[in-house]
Amino acid sequence: MSLLQQLREESDFDQLPHNIPVSSTIADIEENKGFIDYFVFVMEVKTRGGSKYFIYRRYRDFFNLHQVLESRYSPEDQERSGPSSCALPSLPGKVFMGNKREIAESRIPELNTYMKRLLALPTWLLLDEALRMFFYQTEQDSQHHPSALRRLRPPTRKVKTVKPKMDLFSSPRAEAIFDFRGNSKAELNLKKGEVIFLLQRVNADWLEGTANNQTGIFPQSFVKIIKPLPESDSGGEGGGPCYSCLRCFLLTPSGVQTRDVCVQEDLSIQPAYKDLLSQMRNIFKVDDIALNYRDPEGDLIRLLDDEDVQLMVRESRGRRGKVNRPVNQFPWELYVTLARDLSVYRAAEA
Repeated sequence: MSLLQQLREESDFDQLPHNIPVSSTIADIEENKGFIDYFVFVMEVKTRGGSKYFIYRRYRDFFNLHQVLESRYSPEDQERSGPSSCALPSLPGKVFMGNKREIAESRIPELNTYMKRLLALPTWLLLDEALRMFFYQTEQDSQHHPSALRRLRPPTRKVKTVKPKMDLFSSPRAEAIFDFRGNSKAELNLKKGEVIFLLQRVNADWLEGTANNQTGIFPQSFVKIIKPLPESDSGGEGGGPCYSCLRCFLLTPSGVQTRDVCVQEDLSIQPAYKDLLSQMRNIFKVDDIALNYRDPEGDLIRLLDDEDVQLMVRESRGRRGKVNRPVNQFPWELYVTLARDLSVYRAAEA
C-alpha cells in the first residue's frame, strides 16, 4: 500500500461515526435451554468512540452475516477486486456432529480471527447495514447479564481459598416427596427424600433450585417446602434465567397426557417447526407423531411447516386476554397426536 493510500484510509477512518464497531472479542459461551439447546457466544464489542458493550450471537448469525457480505462484496474474479468489492476473510464451516459445547469452544479462536480481519477491511465496508446490525447491541442484549467472562479476565496467581461454611438451616429449601424425571436439560431430576435448595419461583407451579451440584426447574407438587423463598424471589425476579411454560397434550385412544414444558425462551418467540417436533418427540418418547393446535372455533389444525407455526402464534395473540393463562405461559398450546390418528379424534369430537 502506498503512503498516499494509507493516509487516505486513515482520514476515512477518522470520519467514521463514533458508534461504528472497530473490534470484537469472544469473552465466553453460554448454553441456552430453549425449544432446542444451543450455545451463544458472549462478545465484547468496542466502538470507534471508545464505548464497550456485550452482545450474544449464535454461529448461525455469523453464517448469515457472511452470506450477505459475500453476495454484496465478493468479487466475481477472485484475482481482481473492483471498487465496491473486496476479499472477505474465511468463516469456519458448519459442524453437523459432535458435542455442542466442545464445538462452540473450538470455534472461539477461529471466530475471533474472523472478526479481527472483518473489522480491518476497508472503512466503507464498516458502514454496511448488515455488518452494523450484527454488532449492534439490541435491547435483548442489554438486558442479558453474562454469567462468566473467562477469556477477558487477566491471568491470576492461584491461591488457596477457604470457602465459608454455608448455613444450610437458613437457606430456602424443600424436600422431594416423589421421584421426578425431567423432560429436558432445563428440568432437575429429583429422588424422593433428597433436599433441594431453592433459587427462585418460575411460576405458580414450578420452582428453580439446585441439588447434587445440578441446577434446574421442577414442579412444586413433587416437593414439600421446608423453608420458603423470601418474597423478593417468589415472583421469578431472582436474577436467574427467564423461563416460559408451554402446555402440551398427547392425545391417544387410551386417554390424554398433559405436560407443562418450561424453556428459556421469550413468550413472543416463534419457534421453528422442526424444533417443536423434536421437543415433543423427546418429551413423549414417541417418534411417529403429528403436531396440532386449536383454532378459534376449537377445531384441531395440523402443523406441517414454519408457516403453520406462524399462523398459530398469530391467532393465539389475537385471543390473548380472552383466555385465562399464567403470566409466563405461552398463549398457544400444542396437541400431539399419532401421525395416523388425527381423523379419529376429529370424528370423535364431531
